[in-house]
Amino acid sequence: MFFRNLTLFRFPKSTSKSLSELETRLADHRLRPCGPIELATRGFVSPYGRESEELVHRSGKFALIAIGSEDKLLPASVIAEALAEKISAINAKEGRRIGARERKRLKEEVVTDLLPRAFVRPSRTFAYLAEESGWMVIDTASRKSAEESVSQVREALGRFPATPMAPTESPRILMTDWLVAGKLPAGLSWGDECELRDPAEAGAVVRCRRQDLESDEVREHLKSGKQVFQLGLELDGRMAFVLGEDLTVRKFRFLDVVLDEIGEEASESAQAELDARFALMTLETKRLLEKLDEWFGLPRPDAKD
Repeated sequence: MFFRNLTLFRFPKSTSKSLSELETRLADHRLRPCGPIELATRGFVSPYGRESEELVHRSGKFALIAIGSEDKLLPASVIAEALAEKISAINAKEGRRIGARERKRLKEEVVTDLLPRAFVRPSRTFAYLAEESGWMVIDTASRKSAEESVSQVREALGRFPATPMAPTESPRILMTDWLVAGKLPAGLSWGDECELRDPAEAGAVVRCRRQDLESDEVREHLKSGKQVFQLGLELDGRMAFVLGEDLTVRKFRFLDVVLDEIGEEASESAQAELDARFALMTLETKRLLEKLDEWFGLPRPDAKD
């Protein structure tokens, strides 16, 4: 398994001590099935899959976890149809108008009636914790999903002061400067996509894919005042990604030179394969995180007791 997106949070050095008890703390917060009248549940599941009870996979100072969820699928159109039928029945029987307050109560009754019959959609989000450097890396591009994952860890540990990135250098301005100057920091090379926006409210948006980023077409957009909000890049010929102005890393993938290091031989077990892939991923991702810190300035937060 390799992450496809990286949303980054960082926690203080003092927090690393509590991660030694991670397995014990997560055990009390396992995912449980949705109850008959529950809309959703959240909890931890095994990163190895359904057949395993282990909630943490460790490789050196890195800990892999998986946050599971079960969500009831109850479309608004289904609720609206059932509510309309209920109101029609009341009108036919009693011949009176339904007020807003009663309508709200009837809708709640409809939802309660439908929930036990709703389909359940399971999902899981992977994340890993780097104890020494203080990174929490979450495999999602959704800020909401990432914050929910942090909240689950916080609930399990009791205290987990992880915060989003607070760069000292503006990624948007710096990436725009890179593209305007046609010059990248050492180790970086151009990808083939970007998103340019007029920074004014409701300004124009240009998305380029499979495009030479040093072309005259792209430069004309920059001359008109557009700024870089997403930029396709490659690092050291080993990984490719799209970096956002919020420092979310999208479309993250390893290039052939890295994949060849795993080899084609089958692993002895699912755990052995996960261990090999996770060790490689964290080692390579560490290289990227160090570069992001170097380019944009991403100080590790201090503990606030």
